[in-house]
Amino acid sequence: MNRGFWAAVGAFLIWGLLPLYLRQLHEVPALQIMAHRLLWCCLFVNIWLLTRGEFGKLRFALAVPATRWRLLATAFLVSLNWLIYVWGVNNGHVVETSLGYFINPLVNVLLGVVVLRERLNRVQWSAVALAAAGVIYLTWLSGAPPWIALSLAITFSCYGLIRKMVAVDAITGLGAETLLIAPLGLAYLLWLEAQGSGQFGHAGRYIDSLLFLGGLVTAVPLALFAFGARLIPYSTIGLIQYIGPTLQLLLGVFLFREPFTGARAIGFGLIWAALVVYAAEGLIRARRLRQATLAATATAGAPAASGTS
Repeated sequence: MNRGFWAAVGAFLIWGLLPLYLRQLHEVPALQIMAHRLLWCCLFVNIWLLTRGEFGKLRFALAVPATRWRLLATAFLVSLNWLIYVWGVNNGHVVETSLGYFINPLVNVLLGVVVLRERLNRVQWSAVALAAAGVIYLTWLSGAPPWIALSLAITFSCYGLIRKMVAVDAITGLGAETLLIAPLGLAYLLWLEAQGSGQFGHAGRYIDSLLFLGGLVTAVPLALFAFGARLIPYSTIGLIQYIGPTLQLLLGVFLFREPFTGARAIGFGLIWAALVVYAAEGLIRARRLRQATLAATATAGAPAASGTS
C-alpha cells in the first residue's frame, strides 16, 4: 500500500510539473508537440506491452467492434485534451489550465447525474452549486467563460466516462488509443516535413530530445497512476489528485508570473470550497459505510462464536 501511495503521488507530481517541460518547447507549435507526444507515446507503450507479453490483450480489445469504436472516441478526446493543454501552457494560461483540473472532479459528478442517472444528496448538490458560482463569477470577472479550463474539464471527464464502459486496463487502453490515432499524427508530421516546417531534426538536439521524451512524459505517470490505483483506496486517489493542479497553479503564479488578483482568487476559492465540501462528504460517507460493514460482520459472527465456546 505504501508503494502504491508513492506511485500515485509520483504520477501527480509529474503531471503537476508538466508546464516546466512544455515551456521548453514554446517555439514549437502546439499541434506539432501533440503529434510527437502521441507518436512516441504509442511507441513506448506498445514496446512495453510487447516485452511484458501483454500485446495480445490489445489485439483482443481492438478485435471487438464496440470496444474499438469506444477506444477511438477516447483517443480523440484525450488527443484534444492534450492539444488544449499544450496550447494553454505555451500561451500564458497555466493558471487557467490548473482550474480545468480543479473543476474536473465536479464535471465528473454532473456527468454521472446526467448520463448515468446517479443521484446526489444535498451536500453534493451544494458542492456543485458552489463550483458553478465560482465559474459564473470568473466569467463575469473576465467578460468571457474560462474556455480553456472548461474544455479541459469536459474533454477529460467525457474521456473518463467512456473509458469506464471499456473493460481494458489503463496501459493497454492507452496503447490501443495511441495505436488507433498515431497514423494521423505520423501523416501530419510527414506533411510538415515535406512543407519544410517540421521542427524535429531541424531545431537542434535539445528540442529533438524533448519531443522524443514527450512519449515518456505521457506514459510514465499513467503507468505509475495505474499501479498506485490498484493498491490504495479510491478515496485516497481522490485527495492525491489535487497535487497536480495545485503545482500547476503555483508554477503559473510564482514562476511564470501570470496574473492572479484577489478578485480572481475569490472565484478559485469558491471552487476550492466546493471540492472541500465534496471530498469531506465522501470521506464521511466512506467511514460510515466501513463502520456499518464492521458492525454487521461482528453481529453476524456473534452467534457462531458463542456456539463454539
